[in-house]
Amino acid sequence: MQLIKTMPKRDSLAIGISLGGITLLSWLYLFSMADDMGMSKSGSMMQIPTWSAGYFGMMFLMWAIMMVGMMLPSVTPTVLIYSAIARKSASAGTPIAPISAFVSGYLVMWIVFSLIATTAQWGLDRAALLSPMMVSNSAGLGAFLMITAGVYQWLPIKDKCLQQCRSPAEFISRHWRKGRVGAFQMGLSHGVFCLGCCWLLMSLLFVGGVMNLLWIATITLFVLFEKILPLGKLGGRLVGIGMIATGASFVWGWWVA
Repeated sequence: MQLIKTMPKRDSLAIGISLGGITLLSWLYLFSMADDMGMSKSGSMMQIPTWSAGYFGMMFLMWAIMMVGMMLPSVTPTVLIYSAIARKSASAGTPIAPISAFVSGYLVMWIVFSLIATTAQWGLDRAALLSPMMVSNSAGLGAFLMITAGVYQWLPIKDKCLQQCRSPAEFISRHWRKGRVGAFQMGLSHGVFCLGCCWLLMSLLFVGGVMNLLWIATITLFVLFEKILPLGKLGGRLVGIGMIATGASFVWGWWVA
C-alpha cells in the first residue's frame, strides 16, 4: 500500500471516482430491475419465463452488470497499485498502457462467467429448480451449493487464488507486461485468479436469490473483506464452516420433510 501513498491525491481520487461511479451505476441498474420484478410480482402471479434469445440476452446483461457492481470494489486496491507502478514507469521513460486496459481485461473474465451463469440459470429453469424470482426451490440444490462452497473455502486452490488477490503488488510484479495488450493480459490474469477465488460464492446467488439485493450486498461485502482484511483468510474459512452447517441443515430439513 506504500506505492499508493506515493501517487498524487488527484490521481487516486480520479480512479476512485471512476470505479465508484461505474459501481454505483451498476447497483442503480440492479435496484431498478429488482423494483420492476417486485411490481410484476405484486401485480399478478409471476410465471416462469419463456427462454427466447431476447430473454437470454436480458439475463446475460443482468449478470454482467451485477458482476461489475459486485467485483469492482474488491479490485480497486489492485488498480491503484497498478496505476502507481505505471506512473513510476512513465517517469522513468518507459511506455505504459492506460488503466482502462487493465480493468477491461479483469472485467472480461467476469463477463465470461456471466455467460456461464446465464446458461446455468437457463438449465435450472428447464429443470424446474428455480422459482420465477430466480431462487432455488430445491432444498437439495441449496444444500449442494452451500456445502460445496463451504468446502471450497478450505481447499488449496482457493488459498492460491486468494493469495493473488490479497497481494496485488506481488501479483503485478510477477505478471508485469508492457503495452496496452500486456496490461489487458495482466487484467485478464488477475480476473482468472479472482474468478477462481469467488466463483462458487457467486453460485450462492441461486440460493439466496439472484435479485435479492440484500443477499447480493452480503456476498459483495464478504468478497471485499476476505480480500483486504488482515484476517480475511481465516474469516473466510470460518464462514466456510457456517456454509457447510447451513447446507447440512437444508439436508436435514429435506430429509425430515
